[in-house]
Amino acid sequence: MAEITRERTGELLRKLFSILLEFPEGLAAGVALERLAARVALTEYEAGVYPSSGVRRFEQIVRFATVDCVKAGWLVKQRGTWTLTEAGRSAYQSITDPAAFYREAVRLYREWDAARGATTAPADEISDEIIENGATSEKSARITFEQAEEQAQNEIRTYLSAINPYELQQLVADLLKAMGYYPSWVSPPGPDGGLDIVAHPDPLGTRPPRIKVQVKRNSQAVDESGLRSFLALVNEDDAGLFVAIGGFTKGARDAARMQERRKVTLIDLDRLLALWIEHYAKLDDLARERLPLTPIYFLTPR
Repeated sequence: MAEITRERTGELLRKLFSILLEFPEGLAAGVALERLAARVALTEYEAGVYPSSGVRRFEQIVRFATVDCVKAGWLVKQRGTWTLTEAGRSAYQSITDPAAFYREAVRLYREWDAARGATTAPADEISDEIIENGATSEKSARITFEQAEEQAQNEIRTYLSAINPYELQQLVADLLKAMGYYPSWVSPPGPDGGLDIVAHPDPLGTRPPRIKVQVKRNSQAVDESGLRSFLALVNEDDAGLFVAIGGFTKGARDAARMQERRKVTLIDLDRLLALWIEHYAKLDDLARERLPLTPIYFLTPR
């Protein structure tokens, strides 16, 4: 059986880490893998596919190796997004030899494995047998779980990025209503002056704060300039709510956190979905049709 050596695995992981260092807020797993494939020279073997799944060997090799990095505390995977931890950044800087880098990740994985009383240990090198035949069934289960989660997240992101902007505004208004707020105005087609929704905490709109909402469906992250343009519309006795499917840059998040007089809450795709799921039972039938979801339960890998 062909194997990917510890040295080669370390090279791929270190290059992946160098890419993730450019994105402190995290990067979608699929995007990270495509960027990695573009920055390394894949061998003919790595560029090939596994006959049983049709998946490129390169992708599965990297995914298997990242499981070690997660348990080492170097990498966080959440809803299809990969983010380096401070420990991961430190490891990348201090362990420059690729083989030693991967060896340390495996060692830390073994420590985690032993701490929970497991009797098996991960292999130092990844082979076709391990990936295709599930020689490490726990890793195989985790990767299958991650890929299903990524696919669902990508489909929802694509759906929300493609719907009519005013339909997305109405979706957010429906969510606010399900959360117990009272939307009094949703911007109709045409110029809106930067505001998409105005809502209140009571039916008559007599109690503060008035909630001013901006909704962005484009895939590009909102930067600090975009946030400040919105903040100019939020008075000190208002509450600002910025919903952006593409998320926010670190500069925008820092600027929101440092606000002392104006209240502003940032909602990216992950948080929007979490809130939609949390309040799904309180949505009416028309609202659910805007983003219909069906829960499917997996046994979460440990």
